[in-house]
Amino acid sequence: MSSSAATLLGFGAAALWSLLALLTVATGPVPPFQVLATTFAIGALSGLLTWTWRPGAARALRQPLRVWLIGTGGLFGYHALYFAALKLAPPAEAGLINYLWPLLIVLFSAALPGERLRPAHLLGCLLGFCGVAVLVAGRGALQARPQDIAGYACAFAAAFVWAGYSVLSRREAAVPTDAVTGFCFATALLGLLCHLAFETTVSPSAGQWLALVAGGAGPVGAAFFLWDIGMKRGDIRLLGVGSYGIPVASTLVLVAAGYAEPSWSLALACVLTVAGALAAALPSLRRPPPTTKCV
Repeated sequence: MSSSAATLLGFGAAALWSLLALLTVATGPVPPFQVLATTFAIGALSGLLTWTWRPGAARALRQPLRVWLIGTGGLFGYHALYFAALKLAPPAEAGLINYLWPLLIVLFSAALPGERLRPAHLLGCLLGFCGVAVLVAGRGALQARPQDIAGYACAFAAAFVWAGYSVLSRREAAVPTDAVTGFCFATALLGLLCHLAFETTVSPSAGQWLALVAGGAGPVGAAFFLWDIGMKRGDIRLLGVGSYGIPVASTLVLVAAGYAEPSWSLALACVLTVAGALAAALPSLRRPPPTTKCV
């Protein structure tokens, strides 16, 4: 597969993720761990049918414990926090806070060998956090409901989990994409156990089942496989810049679907978040891309 084809597949993952907030909110009263267990079970089944059925592909599941901890811990931790954030707080605001992860990936990557933190990284961090401040102020921080604050905290923590997972995953580039199926199965199992321990099961309506199936097949299924290919074989910096458009697309989708009200604070926060991420990525974009051999 060529690098350009792999990069295009990676952009497909970003497009699917722009729909995740909408599909999550559309599940209505279905509790977060039930959503997580259901969507990841569907995503794992999709991966099994479309990827891991090939002869010999199941060998990809034989990975060291650290790989399983990174893969399962990242997927489970991030989505548990993200789904909880969308259930507790206004979805557009929680989504934008969560989508600080592209900026955090740039910052965390600066600590890797051969990288260093530059003034543009700090500027990007400042702009991104200004976006969060605008969101909280726009909602009226003093009048915010306790569950809103809890939701914002979950979204903020989710951004750190996904950024950490993404950076750690770069150290395991040799792990084949088929292993993602196993990570999804493990995440679904953890979600089921947490659901049975902490939540009351809600019977989804037909529309909510449609949102669960669509979420499991796309943003919580195919997107992980596409992103894995893009990260390992495509133009990583181009994909990183492209991911900065996810919060904009996600917010516009929520507004268009009627799940969020357009406002100046929401628009300004969106601009600041994307501007901060782009500023942080600027030093990397100025350097010539490394030559990589596609397999």
